[in-house]
Amino acid sequence: MTDIQVRRAKPDDADALVRLRGLMLEAMGNDVGGPDAPWRAIARDWFAGQLASPETFAAYVVDDPGVGVVAGAAGNVYVHPPGPKDLTTLRGHLYNVSTEPDFRRRGLARACVVALMDWFRDETAVGQVELHATDDGIDLYRALGFIDANYPTMRFTVG
Repeated sequence: MTDIQVRRAKPDDADALVRLRGLMLEAMGNDVGGPDAPWRAIARDWFAGQLASPETFAAYVVDDPGVGVVAGAAGNVYVHPPGPKDLTTLRGHLYNVSTEPDFRRRGLARACVVALMDWFRDETAVGQVELHATDDGIDLYRALGFIDANYPTMRFTVG
């Protein structure tokens, strides 16, 4: 692959987005289970539903002619209250950035993220885009203009 062709994901790409999500989660140290792990069917339905909402969700992918989808990035728009530094009421969330191992270090994930950022800028009204970066991805995001947040992300699991 020398010429990177990025395209917007279609509803029939839901399985590929789940596969890429599994690669990303595994690279983050998670046990994702096998191809029949219960989370995969739920994620497939979720991605299919999101892909049917093009005003608030987009995913961009790169295909290899012999393999199919080999890289992607996804994002959505969500409602957020305004503040003194951001008067907008919408924010973007960038996630699911992943590339098949045999296709890494070729700029594919970067191309998908850039396409997604263009979508946020040109087709939505978000004021900011947020993400959670891994050690492997942080340099890419910084090179694209992302800055470190002042406050750490914390999480509480309900149930």
